[in-house]
Amino acid sequence: MNRRQVLKDLLAAGAASGALATLGQRPAVAGVQAGSGPVVEKVKMAMLSMQRHAWEQGVAMQALLEWGDRDMVVMMAREAVLRISPDGRLGQVWDNHGVTDPGSNGEGVLFAAKATGDPALKAGADRMLEYFLKTAPRTEDGTYHHIDDKPQVWVDSMYMAPPFLAVAGAPAEAVEQVEGMRRLLWNKSGRLFSHIWDDGRKAFERKAFWGVGNGWAAAGMTRVLRALPESMKAERKRLAGYIREVLDGCLKHRRPDGLFHDVVDKADTFVETNLSQILSYTIFRGVKGGWVPKSYLKDAEVMRKAARSKVDDLGYVRDVCGSPTFEKPGTATEGQAFFILMEAAVRDLEA
Repeated sequence: MNRRQVLKDLLAAGAASGALATLGQRPAVAGVQAGSGPVVEKVKMAMLSMQRHAWEQGVAMQALLEWGDRDMVVMMAREAVLRISPDGRLGQVWDNHGVTDPGSNGEGVLFAAKATGDPALKAGADRMLEYFLKTAPRTEDGTYHHIDDKPQVWVDSMYMAPPFLAVAGAPAEAVEQVEGMRRLLWNKSGRLFSHIWDDGRKAFERKAFWGVGNGWAAAGMTRVLRALPESMKAERKRLAGYIREVLDGCLKHRRPDGLFHDVVDKADTFVETNLSQILSYTIFRGVKGGWVPKSYLKDAEVMRKAARSKVDDLGYVRDVCGSPTFEKPGTATEGQAFFILMEAAVRDLEA
């Protein structure tokens, strides 16, 4: 069962009802210069207007952390800790059975704790780490389940858990999680990640090469690599190779307009914006860090230009894989967040 199916089932069960109005359908701003502060501020404000679940709060907070909005990170971290579950999972607005999603809040909460000295924030980060190290359900080889009611491993988790582990003092565990998820989900011939492995049935729940899922993996490994100590040279080298592989696998399917299909190798699926933003982020950070060659910048700029053209006059990034069910183009917190992350990465590269 994938994220979109989980949400569809909840909607059908009465967790929410009614048609949802489509957001962000105003015309795109002509000649947007996405590196300019005003455009990022518009995208940020649109992002903050959106209702957010655990992973959405986390990716939004990470975007503001990398953009440099310290005060907003602290405020969002306090909200994530306010909504901590008894077992230590952060940002639990509702129980969507997420095991790894709450971990996406971890780095922002840890930053806020260090920046403010607030013991409640420190306790929140510590409890999230303890949950991962001691409580989170795993496969027999130690790889985290993505949800707590089924023994499934999702590619989304590569962004949600390992980056926090890497910055929270457990870099070896971060690498082990990346390796475990890759063992189960990486398709060697396609050079892409499948979406969901069901470890109970020992079969794929969803074998498709979901574009945003491959983006979650690329960005997650990028954040882990940035956080690993220099002493972990072998691990850093392996991760750099994994990042290059998924970049190559995705870019093989890039459309001439700089965008991708929702399932990247299926032209009958809808065209969406967010994977282009995520891969641009990955390339800009990788070139800055020295593990992605500069030759990839040409692709990054094509994809960035395509994403910029999707920003409307209210700051919504249009035609991303859209919430709440992620089965059609629309708007989403993660689409807003990765625009900001992309712009932060290119800004830092050019600095």
